[in-house]
Formats: sequence, structure tokens, C-alpha cells
Amino acid sequence: MDEDAGGGAEQYGCVHYRRKCKIRAPCCGEVFDCRHCHNEAKDSLELGVHERHVVPRHEIKLVICSLCNEEQGVQQDCSNCGACLGKYFCAKCNLFDDDLESCEIDGTKCYLVFLDIVISEAFPIVFSGIKEPVPLRWMWHLTGGAENFYHCEKCGCCYTSLLKDSHRCVDRAMHQNCPVCFEYLFDSPKAVSVLNCGHTIHLECLYEMRAHHQFSCPVCLRSACDMSDMWKKLDQKVAASPMPAIYQKKMIWILCNDCGRTSSVQFHVLAHKCPGCSSYNTRQTRGDPATCSRV
Repeated sequence: MDEDAGGGAEQYGCVHYRRKCKIRAPCCGEVFDCRHCHNEAKDSLELGVHERHVVPRHEIKLVICSLCNEEQGVQQDCSNCGACLGKYFCAKCNLFDDDLESCEIDGTKCYLVFLDIVISEAFPIVFSGIKEPVPLRWMWHLTGGAENFYHCEKCGCCYTSLLKDSHRCVDRAMHQNCPVCFEYLFDSPKAVSVLNCGHTIHLECLYEMRAHHQFSCPVCLRSACDMSDMWKKLDQKVAASPMPAIYQKKMIWILCNDCGRTSSVQFHVLAHKCPGCSSYNTRQTRGDPATCSRV
């Protein structure tokens, strides 16, 4: 019987992944449904400080087939019964997953890295003047198929193919701590966002930044999303707020955080616009009075 068929077919896996294999943790030798299950059990505050540990993900060498219990090396198909252990499989990330067609809109059950990526420019929704990133779970419902994902060698993780020729590669982008909460992103079960600059951050941390009116990458200060609508509003505010005569000829030097251009512009108390890319994500480098219009 096909385990993937509906109508009461047996389901395998855990709350984190739907797949047909378990892992043998190389650190303690015990068997768990996945690395998150291991970490929840072995990195608990209920254990002594010397007993706590997390599984070294890339050191996982053995998996157990959930159908025939055959223990074997990391591979997509069981060496004994031939069952597919995961429709999506990446030997470099040690990822197995069958859950390739579900669409979880609430975002609370996005655990797999390549399903958690948020694309800042695809399918934008205008929200308070800022184009809202859309979780890839929604994208998956539209695209479907494991062939729509690939392993980015430079970033060091699995991304949607929509990012293959459009995202900015950052060396080991997912193998970093979240710049807001400092949790290690590659092992995090939380949804992760890839910003336009290529840096990565927890989606919930990105939303927390937005709630505090912070719209630039905490690492490089580039705009974290498409701010063109906000820049148009700032154009209107600047035009409606002429400076006093004493400042109308005052010139200052600014550095654009988005394009990196250094320019001499007229001083304004509200914000300074980059003449190169029209961004207001700038900061003053020379001139008085001191000001900073970084978003």
C-alpha cells in the first residue's frame, strides 16, 4: 500500500518532519525522530548542565528506516526495503522531508529550513506603505515539487529555486546567529527570512524590528525590504517642509546604506535622499548640524 495515499494511510515522522526515517545521534548514540526531537530531550533545563547537548547536525551518519527498521548510512532510499525516506533529500544538510504539498499559512509549523525561507520581493503585499515578505509556505502551494529547491554552495543551505539567480549570496549565510536574538539560525526550528542583502534573520525578529520602526538589516544597514512606497511618502513630507532661509544653502555629505554612494546634498531636518538610488536610508558623514536619516 502507498503510505502517501489518503484515507487513513499510516503517517510517519514527528511534529517537526513528515518522513520515513529516524536518526542515530552521533553525540549520545540514541535514536530520535529528528534532530529537533533530540535537542528538546537532551538540551532541556531538567538535565544537569554537564548532560545537556545538541546534536551536531552535519555529523549524523546513520538513519533508521521507519518501515523495516534497517539502520544504514544517510541516503534517500532505504537500502533494505527501497522505501523513499524523504521526497526532498539533501545529503549536505542531512535533510529528509515528505511534507512538500501542505500550505501552513499561520507560519507556526514551519520547521524545515528550505520551507521557512521568506522572499522579500516575491508576491509583495502592501502593508502600511511597506511591501510585506510572504512566507515560502504560500509559494510552495503555488509551485510544488522537490525540484523547486536546490542547495546553494556559498550560502551553505537549501533554498527555493526562486532564489537561485536572484538572491545575493553571502558566505555561509545560514550558519550564523540571528543578528537580533543571537540564536544559531541553521539549527533553529523557527522560520527564517533572507533579506535583499543576503543576510538572514528570524522572521519573528524581522517583524519585531518592523514593530519598532526598524527597516534596515542589523548587519549591513541596507533596507530589509522594498521601501519605495515609503520613500515616495518621504518625498512629499520633505517637499511640504521647507527649511528656514538660514539652512537653505547648507550642504552636507551623506553615505547611502543601500547603494554605498557618497554624495553632497542639501541639509534637511527630516531626511536626506540619495541622488543615486533615491533611497532615504542614508547617514551624514560630514557637515553640521549633525544628523542621521537612517531608516
